Amino acid sequence: MSVDGVAEERPDLILVVDDDEDIVRFVSFNLRLHGFDVAQASDGQEALEVIEQRRPDLVVVDLRMPRIDGLELTRRLRANPMTSALPVIMLTAKGLTVDKVHGLTAGADDYLVKPFDNAELIARISSTLRRNKEFREVSPLTGLPGNTRVRREIGDRVRSGVDYAVGYIDIDRFKSVNDRYGFVRGDEFISALARSLHRAVVSVGLPPAFLGHIGGDDFVIVCAPEQVRPLTERAVVDFEKTADELYDPEDAKRGYVELKDRRGNIQRAHLVTLSIGVSLSVSERRFTDPLEVIAAASEMKTVAKSQPGSYVAMDRRRTPGVPAAEAGERRRGAK
Repeated sequence: MSVDGVAEERPDLILVVDDDEDIVRFVSFNLRLHGFDVAQASDGQEALEVIEQRRPDLVVVDLRMPRIDGLELTRRLRANPMTSALPVIMLTAKGLTVDKVHGLTAGADDYLVKPFDNAELIARISSTLRRNKEFREVSPLTGLPGNTRVRREIGDRVRSGVDYAVGYIDIDRFKSVNDRYGFVRGDEFISALARSLHRAVVSVGLPPAFLGHIGGDDFVIVCAPEQVRPLTERAVVDFEKTADELYDPEDAKRGYVELKDRRGNIQRAHLVTLSIGVSLSVSERRFTDPLEVIAAASEMKTVAKSQPGSYVAMDRRRTPGVPAAEAGERRRGAK
C-alpha cells in the first residue's frame, strides 16, 4: 500500500531468542501489541538460520541457552559483515555486573535483567532501533545525513508544493588527490568540503537549507531558489581556499600535481575545483518524483564538469525534454 505515492514502511521485525517458551510467548505477544513484527528462535543456532532467512531489524537474545548461547551468537553476528550492525538486546536472569560486562563486551547494544518490566523492554527496543537508524543515515566521515535522509528531504519538498532547489556537488579531479597523496589525505579534502558547505548553509539563514553527504566526494544541498547563488558562491570560495592549503606547498605553489600514468609518463593534474549542478522546482516546472529532481541536478553537474574552474550549472528549463545545453549556466570562482 502507499499514501500519496509514498510506500508505507513495514513494521520492524524483532527476533526473540530464548529457550524458555513462556518468555518467548510473553515477549512476542507484547511486541505485536506495540506494532512490531516478530520472529522466534529457541537457541543461537536456530537464530542464525532465522537471521539468514528473514533479516530482522533487532534481536532480543537470552544470555544462557543450549547449543549456541547469547554471548556466542552476538560474537558471531558482530564477526559477520552482513550482520555486524544488527542491534542486539541481551536478557540475563542475573543482575551480576560480570554478566552485563560479558554481554556488552561481546557486542550487545543493551541488556535487561529478568524479570523485566514490559514497558521498559518496549522502550529499550524502540530506543535502540531509533539510534541504529540514525546511525545508518549518517556519513561516518562527515557526520552529515546520508542517502536515505537526502531522499526523504527531497520527497518532503516534492509533496509540500513549495519552490525549492536541489544542488548536486562534487570535487573535480578528486582522483588526482588520492593518487598523489593517498586516501587519508583524500578524506581531508572531503571533510573540508563538508565544512565549507556547512558554513555556506548557515550563512544563507532562513529558511533553513539542508545539507547531505551521499558518499565519496558527492554532496547534496536542498534550499530555496533564491539561496542558491549566495550559498554556492560562499562554498566555492571557502573550499578553494581551504583545499589549496591541503596540498603540499610545492604543488599548491605551481598549481598542479604530477602523476605517473600506466606507461610511466608524467601527467599534470590541476588543483581541485567544484562542479555543482542545480535543478529547480518552481511553479513553471514542478517535479513530482524525487528521483527526477536528483536526475536533473546530476545532468546539470555533467554540464558543470565540461567547464573550466569551479562552475555552477543552473537548470532553467521550463519544459521537460529540452536539452541541458539550453539551460542557464552560471560560472563561479573559476581559476
